[in-house]
Amino acid sequence: MSEFDRGRQTSRRDFLKRGALAGLAVPAGISVLERRTDSTSTSGHPMDPATQAAPARAAATTADEMDAMHEKGVKAFPAKTAGKGNMPLQPRLVNGVKVFELTCSEIMWEVTPGQRMKAWAYNGQVPGPQIRVREGDRVRVIVKNRLPESTVVHFHGLEVPNNQDGVPFITQPPIKPGASFTYEFTVPNAGSHMYHSHHNAAKQVGMGLLGAFIVEPKDKSAEPQADVDYVMILNDMAHGYTLNGKGFPATEPISAKKGQTVRVRYMNEGMQIHPMHLHGMHMTVIAKDGWPVPQPWKCDTLNIAPGDRWDVLVKCHNPGVWAFHCHILPHAESEHGMFGMVTALIVS
Repeated sequence: MSEFDRGRQTSRRDFLKRGALAGLAVPAGISVLERRTDSTSTSGHPMDPATQAAPARAAATTADEMDAMHEKGVKAFPAKTAGKGNMPLQPRLVNGVKVFELTCSEIMWEVTPGQRMKAWAYNGQVPGPQIRVREGDRVRVIVKNRLPESTVVHFHGLEVPNNQDGVPFITQPPIKPGASFTYEFTVPNAGSHMYHSHHNAAKQVGMGLLGAFIVEPKDKSAEPQADVDYVMILNDMAHGYTLNGKGFPATEPISAKKGQTVRVRYMNEGMQIHPMHLHGMHMTVIAKDGWPVPQPWKCDTLNIAPGDRWDVLVKCHNPGVWAFHCHILPHAESEHGMFGMVTALIVS
Protein backbone atom coordinates (compact mmCIF):
# COMPACT_ATOMS: atom_id res chain seq x y z
CA MET A 1 0.00 0.00 0.00
CA SER A 2 1.35 3.42 -0.92
CA GLU A 3 1.92 6.24 1.56
CA PHE A 4 -0.96 8.11 -0.10
CA ASP A 5 -3.37 5.18 0.38
CA ARG A 6 -2.34 4.70 4.02
CA GLY A 7 -2.83 8.40 4.69
CA ARG A 8 -6.22 8.36 3.02
CA GLN A 9 -7.37 5.37 5.15
CA THR A 10 -6.16 7.02 8.35
CA SER A 11 -7.93 10.28 7.47
CA ARG A 12 -11.14 8.43 6.71
CA ARG A 13 -11.00 6.54 10.05
CA ASP A 14 -10.39 9.78 11.94
CA PHE A 15 -13.26 11.48 10.13
CA LEU A 16 -15.69 8.63 10.88
CA LYS A 17 -14.56 8.48 14.50
CA ARG A 18 -15.10 12.19 15.00
CA GLY A 19 -18.48 12.02 13.26
CA ALA A 20 -19.62 9.07 15.35
CA LEU A 21 -18.68 10.77 18.61
CA ALA A 22 -20.45 13.96 17.62
CA GLY A 23 -23.54 12.10 16.43
CA LEU A 24 -23.87 10.09 19.63
CA ALA A 25 -23.09 12.85 22.01
CA VAL A 26 -25.29 15.73 20.89
CA PRO A 27 -29.09 15.50 20.76
CA ALA A 28 -30.83 16.95 17.75
CA GLY A 29 -32.10 20.47 18.20
CA ILE A 30 -28.88 21.90 19.69
CA SER A 31 -27.30 24.63 17.60
CA VAL A 32 -23.76 24.47 16.26
CA LEU A 33 -22.80 27.18 18.75
CA GLU A 34 -24.23 25.15 21.63
CA ARG A 35 -22.39 22.04 20.41
CA ARG A 36 -19.11 23.92 20.76
CA THR A 37 -19.70 25.89 23.94
CA ASP A 38 -22.11 23.89 26.06
CA SER A 39 -21.09 20.51 27.48
CA THR A 40 -24.62 19.66 28.64
CA SER A 41 -27.48 18.04 26.80
CA THR A 42 -30.97 19.51 26.59
CA SER A 43 -31.79 17.44 29.68
CA GLY A 44 -29.15 19.31 31.68
CA HIS A 45 -26.64 16.46 31.86
CA PRO A 46 -23.09 16.28 30.48
CA MET A 47 -22.61 14.76 27.09
CA ASP A 48 -20.28 11.90 26.16
CA PRO A 49 -16.98 12.51 28.04
CA ALA A 50 -15.12 12.02 24.75
CA THR A 51 -16.47 15.41 23.66
CA GLN A 52 -15.34 17.23 26.81
CA ALA A 53 -12.28 19.47 26.80
CA ALA A 54 -9.24 18.44 28.83
CA PRO A 55 -9.78 21.18 31.49
CA ALA A 56 -13.24 19.73 32.17
CA ARG A 57 -11.69 16.33 32.89
CA ALA A 58 -9.26 17.94 35.32
CA ALA A 59 -12.21 19.35 37.26
CA ALA A 60 -13.93 15.96 37.55
CA THR A 61 -15.95 15.21 40.65
CA THR A 62 -14.73 12.88 43.36
CA ALA A 63 -16.04 9.33 43.53
CA ASP A 64 -18.25 10.17 46.52
CA GLU A 65 -19.71 13.23 44.80
CA MET A 66 -20.43 11.25 41.67
CA ASP A 67 -22.04 8.41 43.63
CA ALA A 68 -24.23 10.91 45.49
CA MET A 69 -25.51 12.37 42.22
CA HIS A 70 -26.29 8.92 40.84
CA GLU A 71 -28.08 7.90 44.03
CA LYS A 72 -30.11 11.11 44.14
CA GLY A 73 -31.47 10.55 40.63
CA VAL A 74 -32.38 6.91 41.26
CA LYS A 75 -34.08 7.72 44.56
CA ALA A 76 -36.13 10.45 42.85
CA PHE A 77 -37.52 7.97 40.29
CA PRO A 78 -40.33 8.18 39.34
CA ALA A 79 -40.23 11.94 39.88
CA LYS A 80 -43.42 13.96 39.62
CA THR A 81 -43.79 16.52 36.84
CA ALA A 82 -46.70 18.53 35.52
CA GLY A 83 -48.51 17.01 32.57
CA LYS A 84 -48.76 13.51 31.18
CA GLY A 85 -48.78 12.53 27.53
CA ASN A 86 -50.05 9.52 25.61
CA MET A 87 -53.37 9.58 27.46
CA PRO A 88 -56.26 7.68 25.80
CA LEU A 89 -58.59 9.90 23.77
CA GLN A 90 -62.23 8.85 23.90
CA PRO A 91 -64.17 9.52 20.70
CA ARG A 92 -67.66 10.91 20.21
CA LEU A 93 -69.92 8.57 18.26
CA VAL A 94 -71.79 10.41 15.48
CA ASN A 95 -74.00 8.29 13.22
CA GLY A 96 -71.67 5.33 13.66
CA VAL A 97 -68.50 7.38 13.07
CA LYS A 98 -65.87 7.68 15.82
CA VAL A 99 -64.97 11.38 16.00
CA PHE A 100 -61.67 12.53 17.50
CA GLU A 101 -60.67 16.17 17.93
CA LEU A 102 -57.03 17.31 17.99
CA THR A 103 -56.06 20.90 18.74
CA CYS A 104 -52.47 21.95 17.95
CA SER A 105 -51.16 24.64 20.29
CA GLU A 106 -48.02 25.93 21.97
CA ILE A 107 -47.55 25.00 25.64
CA MET A 108 -44.84 24.82 28.28
CA TRP A 109 -43.96 21.18 29.03
CA GLU A 110 -42.12 19.92 32.10
CA VAL A 111 -39.67 17.30 30.83
CA THR A 112 -37.89 16.66 34.15
CA PRO A 113 -38.54 18.25 37.54
CA GLY A 114 -38.14 22.01 37.22
CA GLN A 115 -37.18 21.82 33.52
CA ARG A 116 -40.02 23.45 31.59
CA MET A 117 -39.58 23.78 27.83
CA LYS A 118 -41.62 25.16 24.97
CA ALA A 119 -43.59 22.47 23.16
CA TRP A 120 -46.08 22.19 20.32
CA ALA A 121 -48.72 19.74 21.41
CA TYR A 122 -51.92 17.96 20.46
CA ASN A 123 -54.56 18.63 23.15
CA GLY A 124 -51.96 20.04 25.53
CA GLN A 125 -49.89 16.87 25.99
CA VAL A 126 -46.64 15.35 24.72
CA PRO A 127 -46.92 12.82 23.16
CA GLY A 128 -50.39 13.63 21.90
CA PRO A 129 -53.39 11.61 23.06
CA GLN A 130 -53.39 7.92 22.24
CA ILE A 131 -56.00 6.98 19.66
CA ARG A 132 -57.27 3.38 19.84
CA VAL A 133 -59.73 2.05 17.30
CA ARG A 134 -60.71 -1.23 15.68
CA GLU A 135 -59.94 -2.43 12.20
CA GLY A 136 -62.91 -1.51 10.00
CA ASP A 137 -64.07 1.42 12.17
CA ARG A 138 -65.09 4.61 10.44
CA VAL A 139 -63.15 7.48 12.02
CA ARG A 140 -63.17 11.25 11.67
CA VAL A 141 -60.22 13.29 12.99
CA ILE A 142 -60.88 17.04 13.25
CA VAL A 143 -57.61 18.99 13.49
CA LYS A 144 -57.64 22.60 14.70
CA ASN A 145 -54.47 24.64 14.22
CA ARG A 146 -53.67 27.17 16.95
CA LEU A 147 -49.99 27.42 16.02
CA PRO A 148 -48.13 30.28 14.31
CA GLU A 149 -47.25 27.89 11.41
CA SER A 150 -49.29 25.76 9.06
CA THR A 151 -49.42 22.05 9.85
CA VAL A 152 -50.98 18.74 8.75
CA VAL A 153 -51.45 15.27 10.26
CA HIS A 154 -49.99 12.15 8.65
CA PHE A 155 -51.22 8.73 9.81
CA HIS A 156 -47.92 6.85 9.74
CA GLY A 157 -48.30 3.18 8.80
CA LEU A 158 -52.02 3.34 7.99
CA GLU A 159 -52.89 2.49 4.39
CA VAL A 160 -55.48 5.25 4.05
CA PRO A 161 -56.89 6.71 0.81
CA ASN A 162 -54.45 9.08 -0.90
CA ASN A 163 -56.38 12.24 -0.03
CA GLN A 164 -56.20 11.37 3.67
CA ASP A 165 -52.41 10.87 3.83
CA GLY A 166 -51.60 14.31 5.24
CA VAL A 167 -48.71 15.57 3.10
CA PRO A 168 -49.04 19.25 2.14
CA PHE A 169 -49.12 20.11 -1.58
CA ILE A 170 -49.15 16.40 -2.46
CA THR A 171 -52.42 15.18 -0.91
CA GLN A 172 -53.89 18.33 0.69
CA PRO A 173 -53.29 22.03 1.32
CA PRO A 174 -51.57 22.84 4.62
CA ILE A 175 -53.79 23.68 7.58
CA LYS A 176 -53.20 27.41 8.05
CA PRO A 177 -52.96 29.04 11.50
CA GLY A 178 -56.48 29.45 12.83
CA ALA A 179 -57.94 26.96 10.35
CA SER A 180 -59.10 23.37 10.73
CA PHE A 181 -59.14 20.26 8.56
CA THR A 182 -61.13 17.04 8.82
CA TYR A 183 -59.72 13.62 7.97
CA GLU A 184 -62.15 10.74 7.55
CA PHE A 185 -61.52 7.15 6.54
CA THR A 186 -62.36 3.55 7.30
CA VAL A 187 -59.54 2.14 9.42
CA PRO A 188 -57.57 -0.32 7.27
CA ASN A 189 -54.66 -2.39 8.62
CA ALA A 190 -54.42 -3.35 12.28
CA GLY A 191 -51.32 -2.85 14.41
CA SER A 192 -49.17 -0.27 16.17
CA HIS A 193 -49.09 2.97 14.16
CA MET A 194 -48.45 6.68 14.73
CA TYR A 195 -49.76 10.09 13.77
CA HIS A 196 -47.64 13.23 13.46
CA SER A 197 -47.04 16.44 11.55
CA HIS A 198 -45.63 16.18 8.03
CA HIS A 199 -45.07 19.94 7.58
CA ASN A 200 -41.75 21.40 8.74
CA ALA A 201 -41.63 18.02 10.45
CA ALA A 202 -38.10 18.15 11.84
CA LYS A 203 -39.23 21.07 13.98
CA GLN A 204 -42.89 20.23 14.55
CA VAL A 205 -42.50 16.55 15.41
CA GLY A 206 -39.44 17.38 17.49
CA MET A 207 -41.47 19.96 19.40
CA GLY A 208 -44.14 17.39 20.26
CA LEU A 209 -46.65 16.98 17.41
CA LEU A 210 -46.73 13.19 17.56
CA GLY A 211 -48.86 10.41 19.00
CA ALA A 212 -49.81 6.74 18.89
CA PHE A 213 -52.56 5.34 16.67
CA ILE A 214 -53.34 1.76 17.77
CA VAL A 215 -55.61 -0.41 15.63
CA GLU A 216 -56.96 -3.57 17.21
CA PRO A 217 -57.63 -6.40 14.74
CA LYS A 218 -61.20 -7.30 13.87
CA ASP A 219 -60.32 -10.96 14.43
CA LYS A 220 -58.46 -11.23 17.74
CA SER A 221 -58.03 -15.00 17.65
CA ALA A 222 -54.38 -14.72 16.60
CA GLU A 223 -53.57 -11.87 18.99
CA PRO A 224 -51.15 -12.77 21.80
CA GLN A 225 -52.54 -12.38 25.29
CA ALA A 226 -51.01 -9.63 27.39
CA ASP A 227 -51.87 -8.44 30.89
CA VAL A 228 -50.24 -5.02 30.38
CA ASP A 229 -50.27 -3.19 27.03
CA TYR A 230 -47.75 -0.33 27.10
CA VAL A 231 -46.91 2.20 24.38
CA MET A 232 -43.37 3.66 24.55
CA ILE A 233 -42.72 6.60 22.22
CA LEU A 234 -39.07 7.57 21.77
CA ASN A 235 -37.92 11.05 20.81
CA ASP A 236 -34.56 12.81 20.71
CA MET A 237 -35.17 16.29 19.41
CA ALA A 238 -36.22 19.58 21.04
CA HIS A 239 -36.77 18.15 24.53
CA GLY A 240 -33.69 15.93 24.64
CA TYR A 241 -33.83 12.16 24.96
CA THR A 242 -37.32 11.25 26.11
CA LEU A 243 -39.67 8.32 26.66
CA ASN A 244 -43.31 9.38 26.30
CA GLY A 245 -42.31 13.03 26.57
CA LYS A 246 -40.32 12.75 29.80
CA GLY A 247 -36.68 12.27 30.73
CA PHE A 248 -35.40 10.24 33.68
CA PRO A 249 -36.12 10.49 36.61
CA ALA A 250 -39.57 11.70 35.43
CA THR A 251 -40.12 8.72 33.11
CA GLU A 252 -42.90 6.30 33.94
CA PRO A 253 -42.07 2.78 35.18
CA ILE A 254 -43.90 -0.23 33.77
CA SER A 255 -45.42 -2.37 36.53
CA ALA A 256 -46.51 -6.01 36.39
CA LYS A 257 -47.08 -8.95 38.70
CA LYS A 258 -44.86 -12.01 38.60
CA GLY A 259 -46.20 -14.37 35.94
CA GLN A 260 -47.91 -11.65 33.91
CA THR A 261 -47.07 -10.77 30.30
CA VAL A 262 -46.26 -7.22 29.23
CA ARG A 263 -46.67 -6.06 25.65
CA VAL A 264 -44.45 -3.08 24.77
CA ARG A 265 -45.23 -1.15 21.59
CA TYR A 266 -42.08 0.81 20.70
CA MET A 267 -42.45 3.83 18.41
CA ASN A 268 -39.51 5.99 17.33
CA GLU A 269 -40.56 9.56 16.48
CA GLY A 270 -36.99 10.89 16.67
CA MET A 271 -34.07 11.17 14.27
CA GLN A 272 -31.67 8.64 15.81
CA ILE A 273 -31.61 4.88 16.30
CA HIS A 274 -32.23 3.75 19.88
CA PRO A 275 -31.32 0.15 20.87
CA MET A 276 -33.71 -0.46 23.77
CA HIS A 277 -32.34 -2.85 26.36
CA LEU A 278 -34.21 -4.62 29.17
CA HIS A 279 -32.32 -6.07 32.12
CA GLY A 280 -33.22 -9.37 33.76
CA MET A 281 -35.63 -10.77 31.16
CA HIS A 282 -35.73 -11.22 27.41
CA MET A 283 -38.19 -9.77 24.92
CA THR A 284 -40.00 -11.81 22.29
CA VAL A 285 -40.49 -9.81 19.10
CA ILE A 286 -43.96 -10.36 17.63
CA ALA A 287 -44.58 -7.51 15.15
CA LYS A 288 -42.79 -4.94 12.99
CA ASP A 289 -44.58 -1.78 11.76
CA GLY A 290 -47.92 -3.29 12.71
CA TRP A 291 -47.41 -6.57 10.84
CA PRO A 292 -46.86 -9.89 12.68
CA VAL A 293 -43.36 -11.26 12.12
CA PRO A 294 -43.30 -14.69 10.37
CA GLN A 295 -41.38 -16.22 13.27
CA PRO A 296 -41.21 -14.53 16.71
CA TRP A 297 -37.68 -14.25 18.05
CA LYS A 298 -36.01 -13.43 21.35
CA CYS A 299 -33.60 -10.64 22.30
CA ASP A 300 -32.70 -8.37 25.20
CA THR A 301 -31.72 -5.37 23.03
CA LEU A 302 -33.78 -4.21 20.06
CA ASN A 303 -32.79 -1.48 17.57
CA ILE A 304 -35.63 1.01 17.06
CA ALA A 305 -34.92 3.18 14.00
CA PRO A 306 -36.73 6.44 13.15
CA GLY A 307 -40.26 5.66 11.97
CA ASP A 308 -40.13 2.09 13.30
CA ARG A 309 -42.76 0.38 15.38
CA TRP A 310 -41.83 -2.87 17.10
CA ASP A 311 -44.10 -4.95 19.34
CA VAL A 312 -42.56 -7.25 21.94
CA LEU A 313 -43.78 -9.50 24.75
CA VAL A 314 -42.04 -9.84 28.10
CA LYS A 315 -42.87 -12.79 30.35
CA CYS A 316 -42.38 -11.33 33.83
CA HIS A 317 -40.87 -14.30 35.64
CA ASN A 318 -38.06 -12.49 37.45
CA PRO A 319 -39.15 -10.25 40.38
CA GLY A 320 -37.40 -6.97 41.04
CA VAL A 321 -36.83 -3.48 39.70
CA TRP A 322 -35.14 -3.88 36.32
CA ALA A 323 -33.42 -1.09 34.40
CA PHE A 324 -34.87 -0.47 30.93
CA HIS A 325 -32.98 2.00 28.74
CA CYS A 326 -31.48 3.01 25.42
CA HIS A 327 -28.10 1.33 25.09
CA ILE A 328 -26.47 4.22 23.29
CA LEU A 329 -25.05 5.18 26.64
CA PRO A 330 -24.80 8.98 26.14
CA HIS A 331 -28.60 8.87 25.74
CA ALA A 332 -29.01 7.41 29.22
CA GLU A 333 -26.15 8.04 31.63
CA SER A 334 -23.35 10.47 32.47
CA GLU A 335 -21.10 11.28 35.41
CA HIS A 336 -24.10 13.13 36.88
CA GLY A 337 -26.17 9.93 36.84
CA MET A 338 -28.94 8.46 34.74
CA PHE A 339 -30.99 10.77 32.52
CA GLY A 340 -33.00 10.75 29.33
CA MET A 341 -34.07 7.37 27.94
CA VAL A 342 -34.15 5.38 31.16
CA THR A 343 -37.08 3.77 32.92
CA ALA A 344 -37.71 0.50 34.78
CA LEU A 345 -39.82 -2.63 34.57
CA ILE A 346 -41.03 -3.41 38.09
CA VAL A 347 -42.08 -7.03 38.65
CA SER A 348 -43.68 -7.66 42.06
